[in-house]
Amino acid sequence: MRPMLATHGDPRTGPPAGPAWVHEVKWDGIRLLADVTGGRLRLLTRSGRDIAVALPELRALADLCDDVLLDGEAVTMIGGRPSFSHVVDRVHTASAAAAGRLARTRPVTYLAFDLLRLDGMDLTALPWSARRAALEDLLDGVPGVQVPPVYVDGRELLAATADQGLEGVVSKRRDATYQPGVRSTDWLKFPHRDVRSVVVGGWRPQTGTAARLGAVHVGVPVDDGTGAPAVDPWGRLLLDYRGRVGSGLAGRAGSTLLARLEEVPRAAYPFTADIPRPEAAGSTWLEPQVVIDVAALGVTADGRLRQPSFQGVRPDLTPEDLLEEP
Repeated sequence: MRPMLATHGDPRTGPPAGPAWVHEVKWDGIRLLADVTGGRLRLLTRSGRDIAVALPELRALADLCDDVLLDGEAVTMIGGRPSFSHVVDRVHTASAAAAGRLARTRPVTYLAFDLLRLDGMDLTALPWSARRAALEDLLDGVPGVQVPPVYVDGRELLAATADQGLEGVVSKRRDATYQPGVRSTDWLKFPHRDVRSVVVGGWRPQTGTAARLGAVHVGVPVDDGTGAPAVDPWGRLLLDYRGRVGSGLAGRAGSTLLARLEEVPRAAYPFTADIPRPEAAGSTWLEPQVVIDVAALGVTADGRLRQPSFQGVRPDLTPEDLLEEP
């Protein structure tokens, strides 16, 4: 099952008011489905990868019951606030021993916000309010797991999350069913930062040294008209160009990303349109594999990100996942 996704709400009006809606904090973490079958726990990213070995502090979920499916987010708190970079580091951990050490020094909390299946019963057709009530009863007192609170005043919550440096707000209709894999207007998100996921299609070194990353060329997959990604005659993913990202790549961030990109096979130019020769000069083109988050001040008329800044790698996403993005 793929998780239900929220649509961007209108920032001019803000979160909807009235008794038909509830509002939650939008946490800066990794979306995970927690699937327990026969006492075995799987923690599935949006790309379907099981990372349960990386998060042993959540093993109490396996003892809930023989069959349950939860939707939620893994969050690492640093100084009382979620740290996306710290939780991403945990996702990369493949060694059980290393994961155990990190669980003691940098634990994650699973914030469960929906209940999709219980004891063989599919609950997705029930309204949010019924699923929420069952979720609260089920998860009371489970170590490492919390059910985040909901609020009735979305605009007040949006202001409070801005003051506290949190990511934003998600508003949900009380009567909404759970629609797997659908980006629904029954869930509306209101982020404080315009953060987008894009795919790296190439990179260029810093001026004067080939040993440092100067910028990455990014894009988004092209829909072939059927909901599948468009490919070239050789089966390679095609990208619509979204620009060059250089901000945020100084120091360790740039070195870490360059090391990751050097693992990716080189390939032909992956973008659907030509870019100016000065921008392409000295670039290395790659197979579109690595998804990153960038913060931007919107998009220009020709589809370029305005003043984009690198935020981090998204190991939980594949390029194909971005076809769901608006």
